[in-house]
Amino acid sequence: MTDLKHKILTAVTEDLSAIEKALNENLNPHFDLVSRVAGHILFAGGKRLRPLLMILCARLCGYTDRNTARFSTIFEYLHAATLLHDDVVDGATLRRGKQVANHKWDTPTTVLTGDFLLARGLSIASQTGSYEVIETIAEITENMSQGEIRQLERKGDISLTEEDYLEVIHCKTAVLFQGACRTGGLVAGAATDRVKRLADYGYHLGMAFQMADDLLDYTQDSSSLGKHAGADLREGKLTLPLIYSLAWAKDKDRKQMVALLNNPDFSQPEFVHLVEMMKTYGGIAYTQTQADMHIQKAKAAIEPFEDFTTQEILVDIAEYALVRKL
Repeated sequence: MTDLKHKILTAVTEDLSAIEKALNENLNPHFDLVSRVAGHILFAGGKRLRPLLMILCARLCGYTDRNTARFSTIFEYLHAATLLHDDVVDGATLRRGKQVANHKWDTPTTVLTGDFLLARGLSIASQTGSYEVIETIAEITENMSQGEIRQLERKGDISLTEEDYLEVIHCKTAVLFQGACRTGGLVAGAATDRVKRLADYGYHLGMAFQMADDLLDYTQDSSSLGKHAGADLREGKLTLPLIYSLAWAKDKDRKQMVALLNNPDFSQPEFVHLVEMMKTYGGIAYTQTQADMHIQKAKAAIEPFEDFTTQEILVDIAEYALVRKL
């Protein structure tokens, strides 16, 4: 995994530098406070995966315009905005190992900064001169909001099904990956079938990425995760590993799982026991299998493209999304 991560970073060093520069240049807030709050989340060690995907997908279609990095910042601004809003809604305390923005400042300032970043993303989208790009960004913001509302509405609901979960992560996560890849094709002026293939790659990558992220909440320690282990469970969020395990658990074990879900102050030994039960009932393995299925579909979607160098990077990113530890 370390070798794969190093291989990817080596291949995209120049792109990541261009993204960092563009993020700084295009923020241009009217108030210093907005800059500091936005910077707290924007420059806290994010992977820049979403803007990188846009750049790579544009390149896969033969587009190498200098404006690509600027356009790619749309997706980091949107992502940062959702994180700021999510932390307020979820009552989180840590994000990427740092105090959340609404604890460092206050809730109104954090929410309004998130709103500014959403507006900034739309503003930059308009600079592409493409109605389809603007429409894509508008659909992303609409879907992500719906995903958050659905998740909030079903918080702590043990009747949540796998189908419900898939719809939530599609809206919350996959649409942003899908939109970034689709936009790469659109700014490149690619043919409709190619734009669809890129969108499919992004969709499946996003679904797998979120599933892998949900697994980390049960399998990774807090220091590596950048937030408290079991945070999703404490917030009443049912994700696929738990949903699947609840569906197959014996009555006695299911009651223990539900009791833990209803008690956000559970102890570390109780959490460890829950993870063991999830392994026993196949929730961990099933989620890994489903994530792998999406990765295989993502890789298949970009097989017809001729730029094998860029294609290989996108394949490596897909593989890394599945095996990453951070």
